[in-house]
Amino acid sequence: MNRPEISFEFFPPRNIEATFRLWDTMQTLSPLAPRFVSVTYGAGGTTRELTRDVVATLHKHSGLPVAAHLTCVNATREETLGIAKQFREAGVRDIVALRGDPPKGSDGFVPHEDGFKSSVELIEALRETGDFNIRVGAYPDIHPEAPSATSDVEYLKRKFDAGASEALTQFFFEADSFFRFRDACEKAGIDKPIVPGILPIENWKGARRFAEATGTKIPAWVIEAFEAAERDGRTDLLATAICTELCTELLEGGVDKLHFYTLNRPELTRDVCHALGVTPEVSLENVA
Repeated sequence: MNRPEISFEFFPPRNIEATFRLWDTMQTLSPLAPRFVSVTYGAGGTTRELTRDVVATLHKHSGLPVAAHLTCVNATREETLGIAKQFREAGVRDIVALRGDPPKGSDGFVPHEDGFKSSVELIEALRETGDFNIRVGAYPDIHPEAPSATSDVEYLKRKFDAGASEALTQFFFEADSFFRFRDACEKAGIDKPIVPGILPIENWKGARRFAEATGTKIPAWVIEAFEAAERDGRTDLLATAICTELCTELLEGGVDKLHFYTLNRPELTRDVCHALGVTPEVSLENVA
C-alpha cells in the first residue's frame, strides 16, 4: 500500500479560543506535508469575511497551499467575485466552489436576486477569470436535494465541464459507497480526479447529526459499535480503528488521495495518517 497524498479541511474561528485551536491544528498537521489545506464557509455564507482573512493569513504564514471555499449564498455576483478577487490579490489560486448551505432555519436554497443560481454558474465565472484552480463537491450517497444517484453524477459532470479540475466528496462510512460512485462517474465519462472525503469521528452524536442532515447513509453496525463504545469509554479507539480501516480499503481499491475533514481537532486525523504511513516530513516555518 503506497503512502497517500493527503489534504485537510479547517473552518474559520469565531473567537480567540477557536483561533488558538486552529493554529494548534495547523502546527499538528502541517508536518504531514498536505498537498493543500482548505478553509470553509459557514452556513448561509455567515463566515465570508472570516474565511477570507483566515485564508490570507494561512497562505502568508503557513507555507502550505491554501484553498478557499466560495459559495453562492446570500451574495450578489459582484460580491462573490469581489471575494474571489481578494483571494487572488492575497496570492491564493485555489478555490473550492460550492453552491453552499442555506441559512439555518430556512426552507432551502434560494438564489440571491443578483447572485449565482448554482455552483455551475459560479464555476463558469471563476473559469472565465483564468485565475484559479477550481475544486468542487461530490456526493457518494445521494444529496438530500437530488432526485437520484444518477442525477448526482450528471451534475458533477456539468461542474467538471464548467471548469472544475477535481472533486472532493462528502464523507461516507463504507468504502463501497465511494467505489460505486467512482464507477458510475467513470461510466458517465468523468475522467477528472475524485478524492474521498474522510471524517474522523471525534464526536459520535455530532457526526450522526451531520450525516442525517447531509443524507449520508449510516450503517447499522456503525451505530451499534459507537453505542457500545460509549458505554465502555472507548470511542476514540473505535473511531481511530474505523477510520483507519476505511482509508486502508480505499487505498487498496486504487485511491491515492484522501481529504480529511478535521473540524479543527487534529489528534484523530494525525493518528489515522500515521497508521497509513503518513509521517512528519516538514515543520511549520515562518510563524509570525
